[in-house]
Amino acid sequence: MLFIIAILAAIVAFVVYKAAKQRGQKQESTYALMGIFAALLIAFAQIWTVIPAGNVGVIDFFGNVSDKTLSPGVSLVNPLAKVVKFDARTQEIREVMDVPSKEGLSVQLEISLLYSLNVKNANKIYKTVGEEYVSKIVVPQFRSVVRGVTSLFDAQALYTGKREKLQSMIRSDLEKVVGARGINIEATPLRRIILPSRLTAAIEEKLKADQESQRMQFVLKKETQEADRKRIEAKGIADFQNIVSRDITDKLLKWKGIEATENLAKSTNAKIVVIGAGKNGLPLILN
Repeated sequence: MLFIIAILAAIVAFVVYKAAKQRGQKQESTYALMGIFAALLIAFAQIWTVIPAGNVGVIDFFGNVSDKTLSPGVSLVNPLAKVVKFDARTQEIREVMDVPSKEGLSVQLEISLLYSLNVKNANKIYKTVGEEYVSKIVVPQFRSVVRGVTSLFDAQALYTGKREKLQSMIRSDLEKVVGARGINIEATPLRRIILPSRLTAAIEEKLKADQESQRMQFVLKKETQEADRKRIEAKGIADFQNIVSRDITDKLLKWKGIEATENLAKSTNAKIVVIGAGKNGLPLILN
């Protein structure tokens, strides 16, 4: 539109310039000539368009949307066409919403959505949805999917260890809904989950009781293992004593006594040897 206005302005300025020159009005002709150059410069500028980094351009020529998109940089375009610029960089939507749990409880959820526009489908988005695709598609579907997924989990699961699974399901379901439209879902990080205070206290008490129960089970297991160890040790000692008592005889003890007496008799220490003393008739050696 600006191109047409500039061309019309240049034509008008040219007519004024010719009329002023015929009348000999030098000043008016100079102004008209300057107007011609200005209008032509504006018209020439409409032939070029600049697409910023991280953006993509869609060409709309009076309702006819081109299948070709414009990449970042300077591009030559039809001056009568409209160039619509879309941001293709990663963007974030942060929502704080009340969502239902499996038990029907209301849980406050703070969650973000990281998404980006698929540059290959920018013209498709423009034709089917328009420039306000975020408010028309992304945000409503995001809210709907989050509520649908949280209703599959109980409140305790949301509060404890199933956040990763919840995030994964939200992302997967959202990709099925908006991915085909040309929108890339990058991540759906959970920032915070707020449960009713009474429910939070109850869950914490249950977790504490579970941890205490696990601790007691560990203690009992340890005590059982220690009892088994002592039982095995006692059995080993008893077996050893049985073996020893079975193999040691009076003759062996006498023989060991004689050997000990001989060894003592051979030593250089002062001693008195009494032969035939003792209960079993073994020698006694007295210093």
